[in-house]
Amino acid sequence: MHTLLRLYSDAILDTIMDGVMIVDTDGNILSVNKAMERMTGYTSQELIGQPCTVLNCDKCFSRVAGGQVEVNCQLYNFGSIAKRRCTLQRKDGENLFALKNAAILKGRDGTLIGGVETLTDITALVEKEQTIKELADLVSPGRDVFEGIVGRTPGMLALYDIITDAAASDVPVIICGESGTGKELVANAIHALGRRNKGPFIKVSCAALNESLLESEMFGHVKGAFTGADRDRRGRFEASHGGDLFMDEIGDIPLSTQVKLLRVLQERQIERVGDHRPITIDTRIIAATHCDLWKMCEEGRFREDLYYRLNVVPISVPPLRHRPEDIPLLVHHLVRSIRLRTEKPIKGVTEQTMKVFMAHQWPGNVRELINVLEYAFVVCHEALIGPQHLPPLSEKGRSTKKEADRVAHHVDREKLIQTLEKAQGNKTEAARLLGISRVTLWKLLRKHGINGETSRDHEKHTV
Repeated sequence: MHTLLRLYSDAILDTIMDGVMIVDTDGNILSVNKAMERMTGYTSQELIGQPCTVLNCDKCFSRVAGGQVEVNCQLYNFGSIAKRRCTLQRKDGENLFALKNAAILKGRDGTLIGGVETLTDITALVEKEQTIKELADLVSPGRDVFEGIVGRTPGMLALYDIITDAAASDVPVIICGESGTGKELVANAIHALGRRNKGPFIKVSCAALNESLLESEMFGHVKGAFTGADRDRRGRFEASHGGDLFMDEIGDIPLSTQVKLLRVLQERQIERVGDHRPITIDTRIIAATHCDLWKMCEEGRFREDLYYRLNVVPISVPPLRHRPEDIPLLVHHLVRSIRLRTEKPIKGVTEQTMKVFMAHQWPGNVRELINVLEYAFVVCHEALIGPQHLPPLSEKGRSTKKEADRVAHHVDREKLIQTLEKAQGNKTEAARLLGISRVTLWKLLRKHGINGETSRDHEKHTV
C-alpha cells in the first residue's frame, strides 16, 4: 500500500483543488501541484529549484541575502501555519489572495527535512469584500464627500455649511450655478438633511415644458379643462405636500406662470387648471437656475417680487475651474463609482491624464468630467486611463457654446415657426434642427413672442 501511494503521489496531489508546494529547509521549492501552477501562472519547471521568495508572499519573513535565502518564517519557528490570509504575486504581476496552511516535514528519525504548504485561492472573495467596502465608502459620510457631493476646498466646505443651515429651515431656497455643477445634488442634500425628509421630494424641469404643460404639471387640472383632459390630475405641488418641490431652471418659466407661483408662495394655495376651488398645500420650494435672475428682473423677464420671495436663502455652487484642487478627488471618486457599475477593472488614471485634467477649464463642469470618464471606460482596456483614451477636450465646450450663440443670433421669427412646424412641436427636435440647446430655444421663443405650441395655427388662435 505504501509503495502504491508513493507511486501515485503526484497524481494524488494533482487532483487537489488547492495549491500544494513542498520546500526544503533552505526554502527552495521541491515540488508543486497543477493547482499551484494554475494559481500562480508559473509552470512547475519555473518554480522547482527556485527560492520560495519568488512568490513574494507578504506574510513570509524569509529574505534573500548574498544570493542565499534566509529562512525566518512561522512555519520553521513554530511548526505550523493555520488559516493565515496572505497575498502572493503571480507571474504576471497581479496579486493572488490566498488562505495558507502549512506544516513541517520530518524524517523517520525526527530530523527536519522541509515543509509543505497548501494555498486556497480566495481572490474572488477578497475582490467582493473590496467591492462592498467601496460601496460603503461611496454612501457613507466622510470628510471629502457630503451627501453625495465631492470636494474639500474652502469653497465647498462653505457650501456644505450653508446647505446644512438651509436644511434646518423651512424657507424657500434658490441654488445658482453653471450647468453641470451639481445643483440637483445640492437640492437632494437639502431635502435629505431637512425635517421634510420623510415627505416626498418632487422634481420638475421648468425648461422642458411649454407654458400650458408647465401649468398643468405644476398645479394639476380637472377633467375637461382642455382637450385630452379626460380625468382629474394632481400637479407637482399637491404631490409634494409635506415635502419639498425642486424646480430646476426656474428662470425659464413664463411670466404668466410666475404670477401663479408668487400666489402659491404668498397664500400657500393652488388652483387646478380649469377649476376655481383653492387647495391648501404645505410645500417648501427649492429652486435652481444657471441664469442671472437679478439681471432678468432688470430686463423685465423675471418678476422682482417673485425673485425676493424665492431668494430667501441663496446658495451658489462654484464651477469646477474655481476648485481645481478637487479634480483628483473627483476623478478617484468617479472612477471607483463607474468601476463598480461597469465591473471593468480600471484602477484610475495615469499621471499624464491627471495633468490634462488639471489644465482643462471644464466649461461643462462636473457633468463634463463624468462624461469624459464614461467615454474613457468604454475605450480603455488597460488598468489606467491614459490621454489616448480621452475624447477631445481643447475648449470644446466653449467653442460649442459660441457657435450656438452665433446660430441663435441668425434665427428669425419666421424660421423659428417653420422649424417648430417641421418638428411637429417637439422642442428637442426643433433645437436639434436649429443646432442650439433647448434652453436657447426657449429664450428665442420668448424673444419672438411665441408661446411654444406646435404650429402657426395655434399662434393665430391665441392672438
